[in-house]
Amino acid sequence: MTNEIILLNISGQDKPGLTSSLTAVLAQYDAKILDIGQANIHETLSLGILFEIESGESSAPVLKELLFKSYELGIKAKFTPITLDDYEHWVTLQGKDRYIVTILGEKLSAEQISKVTEIISEKNLNIDAIKRLTGRTSLIKKEDYPRASIELSIRGKIEDKADITKKFMQVSRDLDVDIAFQEDNIYRRNRRLVCFDMDSTLIQAEVIDKLAELAGVGDEVKAITEAAMQGEIDFNESFISRMKLLKGLREDVLHDVAINLPLTKGVRRLMDALQSYGFKTAILSGGFTYFGHYLQKELGIDYVYANQLEIIDGVLTGGYLGEIVDGNKKAEYLKEIAEKEGLNISQTIAVGDGANDLPMLNLAGLGIAFHAKPTVKDNAHSSISSIGLDGVLYLLGYHDKHIDLMD
Repeated sequence: MTNEIILLNISGQDKPGLTSSLTAVLAQYDAKILDIGQANIHETLSLGILFEIESGESSAPVLKELLFKSYELGIKAKFTPITLDDYEHWVTLQGKDRYIVTILGEKLSAEQISKVTEIISEKNLNIDAIKRLTGRTSLIKKEDYPRASIELSIRGKIEDKADITKKFMQVSRDLDVDIAFQEDNIYRRNRRLVCFDMDSTLIQAEVIDKLAELAGVGDEVKAITEAAMQGEIDFNESFISRMKLLKGLREDVLHDVAINLPLTKGVRRLMDALQSYGFKTAILSGGFTYFGHYLQKELGIDYVYANQLEIIDGVLTGGYLGEIVDGNKKAEYLKEIAEKEGLNISQTIAVGDGANDLPMLNLAGLGIAFHAKPTVKDNAHSSISSIGLDGVLYLLGYHDKHIDLMD
């Protein structure tokens, strides 16, 4: 006796017990479920069940009963016969590589989604699933912090990953939307360490610039800082030059600066979620340990590596203690913490905005350029420029309902 393969598509108003009722009919005829998937948009159900059943006496009655049950439930049923060759071809696709494309923005437009999916289509990739990660948005009430994110699960063979990334980055620039492209492997689903730059990442300030203003050398230091962040001058050289200009600043000024540090939007939401789900966190900064340790207490961060100011008799000497934490040192600390925590480097995430963050961004399993300089965005795996730092959670695949579970 040969078997038939049938795809059942259900659409209509969702209601409790619908899937149970339909699968109960299939169970009466010993149907074998080959695949099942369901989506619900604005209380409208789309359900697909691919099943196998013996040809002949069983196949006709089961279709009739499914149609009757669908009518009874007030939904529409459509049946599509699937050939064995088509089914086997579908099975072979499961061995293809899988990727995740995350789209982020304050709002998402049809044009943005169209351009992203056009690139996916041009590369002969299949979209297996599309999932909204942000909550539903009111059209009447104005949101204090608008944000939108969807995640596309795609599958297929990519010959040139650099090219598809380049195309996504171009759409990102043209349409003011963030697009993250990741391989969907076991490491992505098991990230466990997130390392952050401090200045202009965790906080919306460059601390050394604030100290320089208080020391009366703000313009000189800001110019050096900007050149260093753009990668125009060596970080170590710029650090030593800026430190010398801070000579004579009193230590008690540091406390006033620390308690007034402006946290980046979304930081507390991000940290609460990461801690709730067991992530380790670290500050890897070319800034100063004084402020890193202050943020460590405020945000519950596990590790802090930064530069230590030399202070004698309550006054900054213009020098520093220990090695300078530059870009290469940040990458070393990232690797060191991962080893200490027993993690593969692919389980790590690094987030930063400046050129001196690129070594750790490129070493980590996922490197995120956050509101970064153009040269940094162009050389990082992914970027976030449209929303706050909690956007990192969407790149990890978390939905708002998971993020705000502790509220």
